[in-house]
Amino acid sequence: MNTDHDRTPVTLITGGATGIGAATAKRLLDAGHRLAVTGRDQAKLDAFAAEQGAEKRLLALAADTTDFASIDAAVQKTVKTFGRLDHVVANAGFSTHDNLADGDPAHWRDMLLVNVLGPAVLVKAALPALTESGGRVVMVGSTAGIKNTPGNMYSVTKGALTSLAENTRVLVTGSGVGVTLVAPGRVDTPFWSSHPTGVVPGGPAMTPDQVAEAIVWALAQPAGVEVNQVVIRPTGQIH
Repeated sequence: MNTDHDRTPVTLITGGATGIGAATAKRLLDAGHRLAVTGRDQAKLDAFAAEQGAEKRLLALAADTTDFASIDAAVQKTVKTFGRLDHVVANAGFSTHDNLADGDPAHWRDMLLVNVLGPAVLVKAALPALTESGGRVVMVGSTAGIKNTPGNMYSVTKGALTSLAENTRVLVTGSGVGVTLVAPGRVDTPFWSSHPTGVVPGGPAMTPDQVAEAIVWALAQPAGVEVNQVVIRPTGQIH
């Protein structure tokens, strides 16, 4: 265990073993951070951790992002292990890739829980530790939450997340905690594996590492400065 006087930043990332979350974790490890990554699949988390070769600086914690007790346990384990918590990145999310006319409401429920309740649960669990450290929250949204896709329920969830980020910012203003919404456009990630085609739709797309760079930049702002919203699209994406 690291001692409390170790001031090396500590970051917890939900959905941290794949896609944007994994790219962000790798960048932060390269920058010297200590990390906890969460997900539902412990085997996948363990495989990701083994690939990084940073056992003393990386916790792989199975957790249900929609369940407060589960996420709170992950936060407490992180604080107990590293002595502090400086940042959380609410990255876990998915899309049903459908709309109000042809979608399955049972699938919408799961998406709403992961994409909206999950980040709210993370904030509630992490806020005491973040207030103590003067830390930061990053919520990974989407341009779909900035400009609606007609009838698309994923767009609805990311619109709600955009509102949650601002709502959280207003709540914590004056506490020293910063809040940033990072809303990327199309990104080539496993997000598309659940798409009916199984591939990234045609058109420009960013890499997960390009989005991770924006997240790390937001976390690295000097004390007393917070960037509240970052919208990034691949050049050529219209919406």
